[in-house]
Amino acid sequence: MSKLNSIIENTKLIIFDQYGTIVDMQKGLTEAVTPFLKKKNWSGDPNRFVTWWRRTHFENSMIDALSKNKHTNYREIGQNAVSYVMDRCNINYTKNEVQWLISQIETLKPFVDVIISLNKLRETGYKMAILSNGDIDMLNNAKPYIGFDMDYTISVQESGYFKPHWKTYRSVELKTKIKKENCLFVANHAFDCIGAKSFGMFTAFINRRKRPFGHTQFQPDIIVKDFHELSKVLEKI
Repeated sequence: MSKLNSIIENTKLIIFDQYGTIVDMQKGLTEAVTPFLKKKNWSGDPNRFVTWWRRTHFENSMIDALSKNKHTNYREIGQNAVSYVMDRCNINYTKNEVQWLISQIETLKPFVDVIISLNKLRETGYKMAILSNGDIDMLNNAKPYIGFDMDYTISVQESGYFKPHWKTYRSVELKTKIKKENCLFVANHAFDCIGAKSFGMFTAFINRRKRPFGHTQFQPDIIVKDFHELSKVLEKI
């Protein structure tokens, strides 16, 4: 039996990262901040502003996950990150404006290939779940904008750590009662795939940006360019 056939035969649950994997975070947030930054008379590149915002958010969430403190909500991490970037850019802002910017994460649309592919995977017989660093209320608010009902929506708030902490992946087992060796984790981010693979799940890397995965012992089991290819690869024989 080939490795791929073994993955297909053993997988009962497919778990997806949401931000950047299901929804197009970079494009959606850039579209949101462009008129905002124009009103602020900031002449920089909105796309780069969003990149700085997301990098700062990621760094702060990793610090939070590794610190011996109570878990900080995703929304608070995000507000601190975007405030920091605006401080660096010398942009004057209000608390309400920061809150509005973070709320745009809840309205992000999926990549164009996502929904049709998710429907094909459901028809094939897989159960599906979201495992996200987002707060549970943010994930619930996002559901109408995504337009697909997962079997499970799991926030890292339930484990008290941001991904890739191993307890976040364990929370999937605890909530779904499906063993990790019967789970396939799908993400557009190498760190997330590494976290899931090191925990003992199968992993699929969505390589939209055509970048190398990196030098690690926890290489993904499947590498595809988008969700169309993923659904084709996972068709049950």
